[in-house]
Amino acid sequence: MDKSKQRFFVALLPPQSIQDEVNQIKQYFADCYASCKAFNSPPHVTLQPPFKWLTDNLEVLQDCLRAFAACRPPVPVTLEGFGAFKPKVIYINVLKTLELMRLQKQLIAHTEASLAIVDPMAKSRPFAPHMTVAFRDLTRQNFKAAWPEFEHRQLQFQFTPPNLTLLIHDSNRWHVCAEFPFQS
Repeated sequence: MDKSKQRFFVALLPPQSIQDEVNQIKQYFADCYASCKAFNSPPHVTLQPPFKWLTDNLEVLQDCLRAFAACRPPVPVTLEGFGAFKPKVIYINVLKTLELMRLQKQLIAHTEASLAIVDPMAKSRPFAPHMTVAFRDLTRQNFKAAWPEFEHRQLQFQFTPPNLTLLIHDSNRWHVCAEFPFQS
């Protein structure tokens, strides 16, 4: 019996056309600012931060997320401009709509009650939806150079993801593990 745990997180993914646009921005950061760690995951808006889960119990996790998504309508997501968690992270800003904030809060409560998944950081700071384009390997010096370039840059996309997405880490990067359709 395999007792290994893997890392997972739950997110909303934009359609491929928007992922392609976001990946072009990530590529710009890789080319101009030597920051490529954001390529370790597809463009996404995290709802449930990374957690460890027994691979033997993957079906339980998937069943829980499937049930959660199936009884909730899809939520529109608006990407607008850029933001930063100074001095290391630059991201595409995600508007804090009532629907998105409610969905995230409900998901956190559901996974805690049903699966005992608790993120201590989520308890101590508010949800700040974003889509990361540069982080970790973005040096302070490169942040100082890049942020003025992106601070006032215009960008706007809207999408309504049809699925809640579970991502899994393979020790190098994050991949889509499963998708759970929202109520239609």
